[in-house]
Amino acid sequence: MNSLHYLCMKTYLQMKRLVTAQVTPLGLSPGQPKILEFLAEHGEHEQKDIAEYCEIEPATVGSILLRMETAGLIMRRNRPNNRRSLYVSLTPKGEEMAQILQGVFACAEEQITAGLTKEEKTTLMELLKKCVQDGKGNLE
Repeated sequence: MNSLHYLCMKTYLQMKRLVTAQVTPLGLSPGQPKILEFLAEHGEHEQKDIAEYCEIEPATVGSILLRMETAGLIMRRNRPNNRRSLYVSLTPKGEEMAQILQGVFACAEEQITAGLTKEEKTTLMELLKKCVQDGKGNLE
């Protein structure tokens, strides 16, 4: 099969298997690695922003965050000027885990792209970014 759909799905599943094999022993469940990565890169954010960026349903992200909070990876709090929204940030333990994940993701990316030249990797990244942009040129 050479359809774009099939190739994207196959690549995603290979990447997911590589990452899962390394994060499961760390005690992380599905969804947690990408939330840790998001918070490490973007800092404190509202729960709804995390759900949107990570492509996770808001109700699902709430239960994932509860488990992460129980594990001491994140903390949630209200801000004085916005008591309706919960803001999520990494704890020191969460920051440490996010650092570990950077290595896990880099290793998986290296394995997936081992047959590509540096230029091909750059081109692939540029093309994938174009694929996920909204109509205004922003990454979704």
